[in-house]
Amino acid sequence: MSEARHIVTSYGQELQHLRTLMTEMGGMVESQVALATQAIVSGDPAVATQAVELDASVDAQDREAEQLVIRMLALRQPMASDLRQIVAAMKITAALERIGDYAKNMARRSIVLGQYRLPFSMAGLANMSRLVQENLKLVIDALGENDAGKARQVWVSDQAIDEIYNSIFRELVTYMMEDARNITPCTHLLFIAKNLERIGDHATNIAEHVHYAVTGEALTEQRPKGDGSAYAVVRLPDDVDAA
Repeated sequence: MSEARHIVTSYGQELQHLRTLMTEMGGMVESQVALATQAIVSGDPAVATQAVELDASVDAQDREAEQLVIRMLALRQPMASDLRQIVAAMKITAALERIGDYAKNMARRSIVLGQYRLPFSMAGLANMSRLVQENLKLVIDALGENDAGKARQVWVSDQAIDEIYNSIFRELVTYMMEDARNITPCTHLLFIAKNLERIGDHATNIAEHVHYAVTGEALTEQRPKGDGSAYAVVRLPDDVDAA
């Protein structure tokens, strides 16, 4: 009996360790996005460097979580809700690692932007980043609390981020058309805005995984999305450095 209890306790400890790894990783990428945004708005390269350097810790946490998931699947043979949570964790940590990559690239582009004097406001980008950070914080809370309601709240709120992205896209293209000197800095800003939009998408993906892990039910209805007509002609590729 004592041996069986030890096995169950160890399994429970592994599940808790996995949850802890995910929430810690979530906190790191929250910090990365906040630092990257601060670097863009302030033009401070030291803050940008902090965001870039934090990525190594995010990657290390991702590798540890992946190894733990593989071990638990191989040795514990989990079933039902435990299996859902473990499989969801693998997808969630992958999404968090991707968010960290986007934040790192935002920070790197902010350093380049510091070489230019921008003749326009950064208010739209700052507002978009605020909404993205709010969603990211909420989905990390949902993850830590196993709260399907909060996860769904994130899932339905991505439309506002899409709409701001579309507005920023139009605005930056207009600036580039008005003055060729704006092309280089506006191109960097377009990629930064795209990074933020993708971070928002990954937050909603995490929300889907949390909801399924907690309830066993997928969010099957069509997710609300903003009008994509602003960038129907030019689709920016994902701006992610895999290193």
